[in-house]
Amino acid sequence: MNKMRKGDAIIVIAGKDKGKRGTVLRRVGDDHVVVEGVNRVKKHVKPNPMKGQQGGIVEIEMPIQISNVALYNPSTQKADRVGFKTLDDGRKVRVFKANGEVVDA
Repeated sequence: MNKMRKGDAIIVIAGKDKGKRGTVLRRVGDDHVVVEGVNRVKKHVKPNPMKGQQGGIVEIEMPIQISNVALYNPSTQKADRVGFKTLDDGRKVRVFKANGEVVDA
């Protein structure tokens, strides 16, 4: 079970975008995530008439190392670590380490 999933609210804790918040758009491999509005770079794109793609300079989000982001805890308004807990009915859920609240409501 992964500590970060698509759709999670995260906050950047290290790097050039430190302090920015966003949501996980997708996972790239085991140790990278693409976050909305974070790690944006300018990329030069060639035109592709077959796909109807126009050339030029576009801004896109690039993957960021998973160790540089943390889940955002809305109750404490801070970054928080994540642990796992097995509920009474046998389900395995993610919980915030600071207050023990379940992440997957």
